[in-house]
Amino acid sequence: MWSGMRFFALLGLMGLGLLPACGEAKPREEGEFERARKAMVERQLKAKGRDIKNVRVLKAMGTVRRHEFVPADQRLFSYHDRPLPIGHEQTISQPYIVALMTEKLDPQPGDRVLEIGTGSGYQAAVLSKLVKEVYSIEIVKPLAERASQTLEKLGYKNVTVKAGDGYKGWKEHAPFDAVIVTCAPEQVPAPLVAQLKEGGKMIIPVGKQGGLQHLYLLKKVKGQIKQEAVLPVRFVPMTRD
Repeated sequence: MWSGMRFFALLGLMGLGLLPACGEAKPREEGEFERARKAMVERQLKAKGRDIKNVRVLKAMGTVRRHEFVPADQRLFSYHDRPLPIGHEQTISQPYIVALMTEKLDPQPGDRVLEIGTGSGYQAAVLSKLVKEVYSIEIVKPLAERASQTLEKLGYKNVTVKAGDGYKGWKEHAPFDAVIVTCAPEQVPAPLVAQLKEGGKMIIPVGKQGGLQHLYLLKKVKGQIKQEAVLPVRFVPMTRD
């Protein structure tokens, strides 16, 4: 028996013309995913109240095939407006949050970016379309390995993934033009601040596990951090080795 959530998800895809009204539920053709991806950009990212405006970010979100980064049993929901489980008690973020965090960083073509929390590799793939190099750290080794394999298979050659403790950053490749953190520490990790270039930006959710978290945009100015609250969020907690 199908759950109510799955049933309504199917109805939503049928309403978008992305699935036939009968037959096998899972989309099988790349064209169906492409239509869903375009609908995601138009209805979730550019919609009033969301207002993602950065043309480069919108193009990247419309190009990266999110369905390649989710488990097979979740592919039906790849372009829905919500996070999805990817195993090991981790998630792939809601498309809007990926776009918002990316837009806030305002990544430039020559940038080198550090990502903490590779997860499925989707955020790294989006960034790879916008910057020169992406260095991504994932503490859950099986996820790091899977993400690395997925990115390599899909041809994202400017992304380097390693398994490790993201709290420590990646000193060997520092300093970074930007840092993006996709898991929530209770405080901003000092090593990440130290590895951020002068004038660089960091986007990071901060808050206690099970409590209120806020997404912050930080900018390093004369060695000091200027902080801007973006919005309340809920991310998986940052874990340490």
